[in-house]
Amino acid sequence: MELTLRGLEKRYSGVSALDSVDLDIASGELIALLGPSGSGKTTLLRVIAGLLAPDRGRVLFGERDATRLSLRERNVGFVFQHYALFKHMTVAENIAFGLRSRPRARRPDKATIARRVDELLGLIQLPDLGGRYPEQLSGGQKQRVALARALAIDPSVLLLDEPFGALDAKVRVELRRWLRKLHEQTGQTTLFVTHDQEEALELADRVVLLRDGRIEQIGTPEQIYQAPASAYVFDFIGHSNALEGAVQASVFVSADGAARFAAPGIADGPVVAQLRPHDLVRSEDHAGIRARVLATHRRADRITIELAVGDRAKAFEWDMIDSLDAVPPTVGDDVVVRPTRAMFYPREE
Repeated sequence: MELTLRGLEKRYSGVSALDSVDLDIASGELIALLGPSGSGKTTLLRVIAGLLAPDRGRVLFGERDATRLSLRERNVGFVFQHYALFKHMTVAENIAFGLRSRPRARRPDKATIARRVDELLGLIQLPDLGGRYPEQLSGGQKQRVALARALAIDPSVLLLDEPFGALDAKVRVELRRWLRKLHEQTGQTTLFVTHDQEEALELADRVVLLRDGRIEQIGTPEQIYQAPASAYVFDFIGHSNALEGAVQASVFVSADGAARFAAPGIADGPVVAQLRPHDLVRSEDHAGIRARVLATHRRADRITIELAVGDRAKAFEWDMIDSLDAVPPTVGDDVVVRPTRAMFYPREE
């Protein structure tokens, strides 16, 4: 099912939750709606589902205008963060619920429903748990059952609202990889809401990054990470350091004078330089970013060094790759680092 959104707007008490959102989703795509709290991602998901009516704009399922249709009329599968399983029903009964609730004329017979439930229990890798109740399941198992229940009705679109938010970190990683494999098996057009950048980059075919009800950037995970469209995207995706300053004759100089390094191809004028911690190396010729070491933190495969740079209130991070040759500086040392890669953006007012 292709999905088309045109000019969607939604306001709450005069505050814009969605502001002229346009989006085209191809059949079979897995799309991440990414952004901080208040960016509009859950509102957008609920408008697509039919749980909220937009103030303006249209929602098209294929060529069908679904803007004023209910969730049931749209035949959408919706998965909530906290599962929303029926505690008094078994796993099998939960999965079958959507099929059994159909009007009599469209309701499959009991044998067909039983076959569909067995098929889905196999698909979610819980073939022997159909007789259990939700309280007898782990968090990850509950979320798989919630997904199976949403898939049981053969939905036109599958929508997931923070599907892994209630799970611990290890289970969350395992389950999102499982979901990616499940998507490849089913080819279901799927949108999921998340504020977790790592989750979005690992799972999605494309990422839609929202900011204050508007789409800031749409792209593949590679495009979003390697070519952020704005300083906001760069800062939101991955760890980053920002320096305000100006470029003159292809050289960036920070406002406080603590940093000076090459900015080839960048027009003269005020900019924000954005740098990844792992794109910094120690400078041997004293050209770069002058700093003082505040703290060092050992990680699994690197050493993160907090630096004080000029008059910045926020610590500047430098990731040294952990190796036998890497000798980290000590707290209080003065160091100079230079970026191997930097991106420059106009300053936002």
